[in-house]
Amino acid sequence: MLMPDSWHVLGAGAIGCLFATALQRAGCPTTLLLRQGYGAAPVTVTVEREGSTSSAELPVSSPSDCGHISQLLVTTKAQDVCAAVLSVAHRLDSASQVLLLSNGMGFAEQLQAALPLPVYFFGTTTEGAYRASRWHIHHAGRGLTRVGRPGCKLPPPWFEQWSQAVQPGNWDADIEHSLWLKFAINCAINPLTALHRCRNGELAGPAFAPQLAGLCEEIMQVSAAAGFGAVSADLPQQVAAVIRATADNRSSMLQDVLAGRGTEIEYITGHLLQLASRHGLAAPQNESLYRSICRLGN
Repeated sequence: MLMPDSWHVLGAGAIGCLFATALQRAGCPTTLLLRQGYGAAPVTVTVEREGSTSSAELPVSSPSDCGHISQLLVTTKAQDVCAAVLSVAHRLDSASQVLLLSNGMGFAEQLQAALPLPVYFFGTTTEGAYRASRWHIHHAGRGLTRVGRPGCKLPPPWFEQWSQAVQPGNWDADIEHSLWLKFAINCAINPLTALHRCRNGELAGPAFAPQLAGLCEEIMQVSAAAGFGAVSADLPQQVAAVIRATADNRSSMLQDVLAGRGTEIEYITGHLLQLASRHGLAAPQNESLYRSICRLGN
């Protein structure tokens, strides 16, 4: 019988709390890594889904604490990933395994350059969750979580218990393709909802059709230049399907704008524009949308 894996979760937003409670309930000792000065008392996280509620008591640790971290799940915003992981660098070594589960692209390369020692894994999820209060989470929609590591066809030993806790959850031998598709879809949907302050489903209206088509065409051109042409060949259809499936959702970027927080625009549309420039491509519609979000105070 496998010994239970021990996890630390960095990022105590809705998704971080959702995964932390799932791991804890599955028998994996799980600790929330909270900002310095929060205190050492355990917290009780309540998750509400489909009319029922469940709670889990989670121990708390701060970045400056000592003690080796064997498995680290990172669910912070893309712009916070590097600083957050580097704050616990003294607790990580070559035996540590770090799973990055944040939207956007570009931050992973920055982190690996600054802290190459841990073994990095990458994930993407369509789970929907939002915070009703500090430790009260609404699980708004069950989704699929994919985890993988480029060049690694078989999962690591810890994935067996992870997949029991996070259901449905798949080991993805082509995680780069899954990450790119999620990125491409986010480029089309998230900034538009943030700019117009609307739920995802409103983008299905005819008023948005020309702009969505233009954004998708540019994203597909950049995707092809970056080696992901096949992944995004039917991007307009993929975007339309996500809009329908998440019609009532507020995108994370919209939530950040409404709350007056910084957004992930640099790691979504900003990263797309960097790639476009690198390949000598123009992406005027995405650039216009990027500038509009930046003017909102990003």
